[in-house]
Amino acid sequence: MPADAVASTLPATRAAGPARRIDETWIRALPKAETHVHLEGNFELVDLLDLAKAAGERLPGPAATLFDVSTHDASDGSGDLADFLRFLDWECGLVRTAEQAARHAYTFAARQTASGIGYTDAIINPTHWGAWAGRVPELFDALAAGLEQAEQDGLAEVRLCYSLLRQQSASEAREVVEWLRDARPRRVVALSIDGDERSAGRVSGRFAEAFSLAKEAGFRRTVHAGESSGPEGVWDAIQLLHAERIDHGVRAVEDPELLRYLADTQIPLGVCPRSNVVLGIYDDWRDHPLVELRDAGVNVTINTDDPAPLGTTLEADWAVCAETFGLDQDDLVGFARASIAASFADDATKARLEAGLRPSALSR
Repeated sequence: MPADAVASTLPATRAAGPARRIDETWIRALPKAETHVHLEGNFELVDLLDLAKAAGERLPGPAATLFDVSTHDASDGSGDLADFLRFLDWECGLVRTAEQAARHAYTFAARQTASGIGYTDAIINPTHWGAWAGRVPELFDALAAGLEQAEQDGLAEVRLCYSLLRQQSASEAREVVEWLRDARPRRVVALSIDGDERSAGRVSGRFAEAFSLAKEAGFRRTVHAGESSGPEGVWDAIQLLHAERIDHGVRAVEDPELLRYLADTQIPLGVCPRSNVVLGIYDDWRDHPLVELRDAGVNVTINTDDPAPLGTTLEADWAVCAETFGLDQDDLVGFARASIAASFADDATKARLEAGLRPSALSR
């Protein structure tokens, strides 16, 4: 379905408030995609304990509260985004071998499949994977091998978005894109950028050349923006980085002109309500602008961001959204359809997933 047709399929707003609970089993059965989820955020507790033992590394905090980064030795107790990114560096640094990397990719695909996700654009930022410095091509080979094995075993399709870190230099970013262009690593479909907007500042201009090269080379573009930055971060991503999709983007709600532009262009927002609440962007689920964005005509999708440390699954977050905002099954079908349109899946995959959302298919 063309992106500009997505908004017309979404039902009108219902008043937020208590609604009949939609069971996660029904949500899992919906054909859908996920477009904003990080490979770094999919290590379960048992994975980390096993990897830490194999690497001979001590835990950064108590095992019982390992995903509560405010309890870590290096934290000041705030549990903010900086603490969270430090934790990602630690956990990804435990992956030392190709076998471990492939296994993580395989289990990621299995977890996505268990949530009824038919296609995923998974973000990976190699700067978190410290043991692979200087051998990033080998990391991507291992991840691709795991994802290919998963697909052969009947699990969901997963493609990769290579993510730059905001603190990297323009020359480092150019080298990354030149490698992507020349090597065409398996499973990589897009260039991304993530990291803490608040500490890095407005750096999109630094990466404009790299994203232009990526566009010329045929790679898709998705940019973290409008999370800890305001609407200006979203404008920069669109105007300087040729973003086809915005990861987060929730602060766009503060700029009426930007809202109109996003609605007119149907540039999707990969929104992650639980992550926004846990990391303090919003105080409560009820404060989140998910439905406000949708009702402004913006193409909005619901995603998990980093589900393991956030203790969630996609179907759980969709269920909370339904209960919080008074959404019904038709609303969730609309979000499923929006997720497919927003993904970087090929046309055949999109058509297959879309077919499962036809009324005749849903009534079975």
